[in-house]
Amino acid sequence: MSEDTLTVAVETAIDATDDLVAAGSPARHNMTQRIADAITTAVVERRLMPGTKLAEQQIADIFKVSRTLVRQALNQLSRDRLVTLEPARGAFVARPSVEEARQVFEVRQMLESSMVRQLAASITDEQVAQLRAHLQAEREAVGRTDVTGRTRLLADFHVVLARQLGNEVLAQLLTDLLSRSSLISLMYQSSHSAEHSQDEHVAIVDALARHDADAAVALMAGHIGNVERNLRLNPRINDLATALVPPAGPGADDPAT
Repeated sequence: MSEDTLTVAVETAIDATDDLVAAGSPARHNMTQRIADAITTAVVERRLMPGTKLAEQQIADIFKVSRTLVRQALNQLSRDRLVTLEPARGAFVARPSVEEARQVFEVRQMLESSMVRQLAASITDEQVAQLRAHLQAEREAVGRTDVTGRTRLLADFHVVLARQLGNEVLAQLLTDLLSRSSLISLMYQSSHSAEHSQDEHVAIVDALARHDADAAVALMAGHIGNVERNLRLNPRINDLATALVPPAGPGADDPAT
């Protein structure tokens, strides 16, 4: 990614995070946090790709701050596993391993299954209406092919569910996991379409509105499982002999196979 592209990605993310502040987001907004939020938003909205170099001086120039504050933000993102710090090379958007990807989705399955089971028992009509409004915003973003908007809204759906339980710790955990999920989807080329995700969200809300905990759990598990299954997580062949020698059996000699 060129310096100009990095600048555009981060500046666009600054605008997005400032919109969240205006909307009453509970996140802290000192300058270090603002830099971290902007980089995270650029990752979630798929404007910063895995492996992108995050040049300290360039980011400092964008925010008009010292490199010290930028370094603090990058260190924070490193602890959150969104950034990798390499000695003598600098900071890069993380490139999650296959095993890390699987573990992220395993943790999401555990957390979100429990979350919707609890929510199904306590959800109010007002909360259902809030979810319906969120689904409408998702649908509109998908319909107008607003990639940035729909990516953010589809991720935010899961955080909204956590906040409806009144559990801010869970909401923050999911925010971090969803940021890592976005990186994983970028790196492993998810084929799970936005339309499919949106349909699955609708089914989950329908189950919650019926207070059907078992259905909500099954639908959430299926949704997360579908996202994971549509990733190309099969490791590439590392063994040279296996890579170079075609498999024996029917069709092995067919050059069109």
